[in-house]
Amino acid sequence: MVEAKVLIVDDDQDVSKAIKAILNSEGYVVSCAGGSEEGMKMLESQQPDIVILDVMMSTSSEGFDMARVLRKNSRYKNIPILMLTAIKQKTGFDFKPSAGDPEWLPVDEFLDKPIEPDLLLAKVKALLEKTDE
Repeated sequence: MVEAKVLIVDDDQDVSKAIKAILNSEGYVVSCAGGSEEGMKMLESQQPDIVILDVMMSTSSEGFDMARVLRKNSRYKNIPILMLTAIKQKTGFDFKPSAGDPEWLPVDEFLDKPIEPDLLLAKVKALLEKTDE
């Protein structure tokens, strides 16, 4: 069985490396991009099964912007998006998938940074199983 391909889009290389190590330990094939432009190129070439996306990169909404682009593209609209955020830690604002308009927050799940490895693995597995249904 071919393991699921994961694309991490995060400008913090330390976070990306940590997430990659956690996912690699469970057999996932992981690629990392440092921003949405690089992430979009990697989406085209690697066709991941799931995208793990940071919110704040070069702009405070870059992750949301990329998520909206993915949802509007017929090729990528069904790829699960797991959004990582430190916004709660930095601003006190708590994001939830039901927190707003699905056009503005078009992601499947949110996880707060720092990420607990077991929770990350459980969320990734659940989102991938959901797409297999």
